[in-house]
Amino acid sequence: MKHGKIYVAGIGPGSEEDITPAVRTAIMQSDVVVGYKYYFNFIRSIVRPETECIDTGMKKEKDRAALAFEYAEQGRTVCVVSSGDAGIYGMAPLVLEMKRDKASDVEVEILPGISAFQKGAALLGAPIGHDFCIISLSDLMTPWEKIECRVIAAASADFVTAVYNPKSEGRYWQLYRLKELFLKYREPETPVGYIRQAGREEQEIKITTLHDFNPEEIDMFTIVIIGNSQSYTWNDKIITPRGYYREQCTENVGIGQEIMMRSFRTIESELRDKNIPLGRKWALLHAIHTTADFDMENILYTDNDAVETLHTALHDGKVRMIVTDVTMAASGIRKGALERLGIEVKCYLDDPRVVEMASRLKITRTQAGIRLAVEEHPEALYVFGNAPTALMELCKLMRQDKAHPIGVIGAPVGFVNVRESKHMLKSFTRLPKLVIEGRKGGSNLAATLVNAILCFDDAAQLRPGRDL
Repeated sequence: MKHGKIYVAGIGPGSEEDITPAVRTAIMQSDVVVGYKYYFNFIRSIVRPETECIDTGMKKEKDRAALAFEYAEQGRTVCVVSSGDAGIYGMAPLVLEMKRDKASDVEVEILPGISAFQKGAALLGAPIGHDFCIISLSDLMTPWEKIECRVIAAASADFVTAVYNPKSEGRYWQLYRLKELFLKYREPETPVGYIRQAGREEQEIKITTLHDFNPEEIDMFTIVIIGNSQSYTWNDKIITPRGYYREQCTENVGIGQEIMMRSFRTIESELRDKNIPLGRKWALLHAIHTTADFDMENILYTDNDAVETLHTALHDGKVRMIVTDVTMAASGIRKGALERLGIEVKCYLDDPRVVEMASRLKITRTQAGIRLAVEEHPEALYVFGNAPTALMELCKLMRQDKAHPIGVIGAPVGFVNVRESKHMLKSFTRLPKLVIEGRKGGSNLAATLVNAILCFDDAAQLRPGRDL
């Protein structure tokens, strides 16, 4: 006897208009339709009157597959129906595994359908416009320990994440745990959308944030979609940019700036603490970009509004001089920004007076340089990227009321007096300052913090490097 055929078809999320033409044709051509009894509510108008319909209860998937082979081996055409897409938590894998184990000659054809998460995503707008993953919270077939590992991987990798089987009567706490894990990697304002009974008469749609997301509002008929770090809400829709519009908006950006912008977006997505003021965040992004060292999250100290305050002072023309302890720090400050703002940078190390003063007073050249700088520019922005003795000299002169800098960048590096110099600086509580705490620092760090201050007006759009 010639064997029949098995179609494994996804009938979509529940609306007849979402059933694909190929699935419609397969159902109409089939002698037998096998499925979970609830699914027949959505295909009654398609099934032929003479077609035999075999429905089963939940958790009878293996029985359905076995019946399909039994009828197909009798030469009949069988359609096994799944909601959504048959290959996504549906019957397709089971039917193919059974064909393999039976070594059956029955032909099996998989017909895709519109999945619940695709339907839900369309109702929410465009939340899956970039890389995404789907995770089921059902632990019937998968241990919770493995599910939690997958949740952490999705959250940390910044995937838009669709959640299937989020909750049931006996399985309620897992969704709370998922929210807790996502909040470790995503900002509280991350958009979250959920759709109950997508495509059906009882359909409900809600958009909220990760912080306000309430697992108690979710049931087994709900799909939850969590946005990534780029997702946002607009006009009651969730949008996750693919990048085309951004590329269009940055046509005039040079290759160097474009690379820097991409780097900053990467760094921002990997920050441990995303809920920080914009000024500190802008300085931190510059520091990490320069060093590739995420320890900067722990050791970059910024006074409240220090970046904003110093930016305003420099842009408003209150200060036209930046003094650095060494020439390398001066050379790292962007010339384009300095020219744009009419600001001068000066290092006194090469001043002939410095050598004479250092020799005569038996102090370091950097100390002598700071003394001369304070005499001529007591209200400059002072920047230290190398010499702790120079920073300590400025602190002494401030205590003596001889120096009144608009602000200080404290990033000397080394092993002797480095920590102490920074502790001295932090004691000036009314002075706007940025400090790299501990032994770390360097001229490159000091310069990049100045650059962050100079271009703070680009921070809100995350567009660094216009003065490259």
